[in-house]
Amino acid sequence: MLKLYNTLTRKKEVFKPLKDKKVGIYSCGPTVYWNQHIGNMYAYIQWDALVRFLKYAGFKVKWVMGITDVGHMTSDEDAGQDKMEKGAKREGLTVWQIADKYIKQFIQSLELLNIQKPEVLCRATEHIKEQIDLIKKIEANGFAYKTKVGLAFDTSKFPGYADFSKLNLKKQEAGSRVEVDPEKKKPWDFLLWVTNQPEHIMQWDSPWGKGFPGWHIECTAMSTKYLGKQFDIHTGGKEHVPVHHTNEIAQAFGAFGKQTSRYWLHNEWLLIDREKVSKSLGNIVLVTDLIEKGVNPLTFRYLTLTSHYKQGLNFTWRALEASQIALDKIYGFFGSIKNDRGKINQNYKKKFIEILSDDLNTPSALALMWQLIKDKKIKDADKKKTLLDFDKVLGLGLAKIKKVAVPPQVKKLAQKRETLRKEKKWQEADQIRKEIEKLGYKIEDTPEGSEIKKR
Repeated sequence: MLKLYNTLTRKKEVFKPLKDKKVGIYSCGPTVYWNQHIGNMYAYIQWDALVRFLKYAGFKVKWVMGITDVGHMTSDEDAGQDKMEKGAKREGLTVWQIADKYIKQFIQSLELLNIQKPEVLCRATEHIKEQIDLIKKIEANGFAYKTKVGLAFDTSKFPGYADFSKLNLKKQEAGSRVEVDPEKKKPWDFLLWVTNQPEHIMQWDSPWGKGFPGWHIECTAMSTKYLGKQFDIHTGGKEHVPVHHTNEIAQAFGAFGKQTSRYWLHNEWLLIDREKVSKSLGNIVLVTDLIEKGVNPLTFRYLTLTSHYKQGLNFTWRALEASQIALDKIYGFFGSIKNDRGKINQNYKKKFIEILSDDLNTPSALALMWQLIKDKKIKDADKKKTLLDFDKVLGLGLAKIKKVAVPPQVKKLAQKRETLRKEKKWQEADQIRKEIEKLGYKIEDTPEGSEIKKR
């Protein structure tokens, strides 16, 4: 029985999909004006594990991820410069070139971290018609009004506006900043369509004038296009709760009179040395930076999975080094098992499912994997088969691990040891074993014979 922590209710709930054994998931993807760093990728690893586990548990999953390439201001609200135009100005490129460049960088990062590409990866600029159609519905239902800046959403028409993020609107109004749009009825009313920026490069014709969509409308338009007016799960970072997702919920009410997503999941942040990842602090680390330092990117995936998605992660290079040692040990153990004819251990599989069914508890799933590796009662061939099964969710790339190539010198010593054992020269055989260990290998005696493994 899968339980997920639903931000909507602030509690763990039994997951019941709208359609039997089918799950629709929408994830807020990147704003592609800059490189996606390991802080961003932390979230996508966690949601990839969620998607993988649902598939592992027998669900047919449709994962949709939106890419923002217009309308996201430097403030998460309606203030500031469009992030895409800021990126274009910074690099002397067009906004379209900036988008293409950083979408490519994002997809490369997904691949390096063994994150399965979503079934639908959709760009906001390719769904302008859907956004305009959705805004028309909202307006027709009486939830929008015009200002000199554009078309705003009237939050007073949605009584539950403050509920999702537990907003104290009176306090917000008292301390509100100078309004970008003085014609807004409330400071937190937000723009669906912006029309007063003639210098803005990306513009489209609309019933409200030439302009561009607000940031929030794109996710509601794209998620409902591909998943229907109501779907199962919406994911994002905790920073999306007070503004972006609150406004998504309001828009859905304005257009459809109900919630779009039934379960809202939010990840905590990755910090670097307990500091928020920030260009101003100069602590941004890319996945490709890890490779340049000689680190397998899947080491970062392993490190991410040692933390629960709601816990977040404090990244340090020492922690990454420890994860690399741990992952190398797993690879070494896995690669040393010659016998491929094992069976999945059903007791461990049952525990694995139980653990992950408790709100995607990946740290405990990794601990179970280590328990399996060290369990002397389980045959190595069965361990190998079970580890491969676990890796359908964990995504550590075990299927690509080749058997350990044992040097001829070690093989000769192992053969010599075997001869001494048959001659019952136990002390001399043990001495050979020690020589093998000095060379970085070990011998394990099993009912099927002796096996050479990497230490």
